[in-house]
Amino acid sequence: MTITGVKQMLNLWSDFITVILPFQWADYDFMKNALLAILLITPLFGLLGTMIVSNKMAFFSDALGHGAFTGIAIGSVIGLVSPIFAAVAFSIVFALIITVIKNKSRASTDTIIGVFSSIAIALGLVLMSLGGSFNKYSSYLIGDLLSITPSEIFILIGVFIIVLFLWSVIFNKLLMVSINQSLARSRGVNTLLVEMIFTTMVAVIVTISIQWVGLLIINSLLVLPAAAARNITRNVRQYTLVSILIAVFSGICGLIASYYLNTATGATIVLVSGIIFFITLGFKNKFE
Repeated sequence: MTITGVKQMLNLWSDFITVILPFQWADYDFMKNALLAILLITPLFGLLGTMIVSNKMAFFSDALGHGAFTGIAIGSVIGLVSPIFAAVAFSIVFALIITVIKNKSRASTDTIIGVFSSIAIALGLVLMSLGGSFNKYSSYLIGDLLSITPSEIFILIGVFIIVLFLWSVIFNKLLMVSINQSLARSRGVNTLLVEMIFTTMVAVIVTISIQWVGLLIINSLLVLPAAAARNITRNVRQYTLVSILIAVFSGICGLIASYYLNTATGATIVLVSGIIFFITLGFKNKFE
């Protein structure tokens, strides 16, 4: 799909939204772009979040956010116009190193992740201060979904397709690894490779989303929908579907609410997800 094709698609999307949604906010292109971005991003958060919650990797995804911040700092220092590309590259390397060391070392997983996370955020802050550009890129801490551009949506579409493809390829193996690594190895599964593919997907999603969602709350969007879904589902299929639905619902409601309340979009989405989590928590005993 070319940039021209994306622009045509966005024009069709704009006309479609204007017709079916007779609301004031639907008249603005930035809201239409943000809504499309949410429909692309949130399903991936809901999907990947299921494995993050099941494998108790919430701390790991938070560390990736710190790694992304360091990548942004590196891109800023070396003079890239858009440091997000350096952030993606650094985050992938960061995720792979943690995964390899976690599998090869006898040290506690939490300890390894904590060490890397602390070093990453410290290094990022030092580089930002050395480059004299901390204030310029401090917006990455909060994010701004309403600023997403057509070219960025083009990137999101590509990432969306690639992640869904890789997920369909490795899901069964990843599920087996998450249940019992020894069993997975006995069945001929390359557990390290599967984990590396999964952590790379998470790293890419976290990093490209951080500019719209914000470093401070990016981990919440991965954890909350899946955690809420886990409260009210009985099997993997239900768990995955409900997690995606909660993520998408939270994204749409949070976007619309942030427009009328004039609040940060990413934070509002997280609050909606949090409310849903506590609602599902009340029904947890009924599904056990």
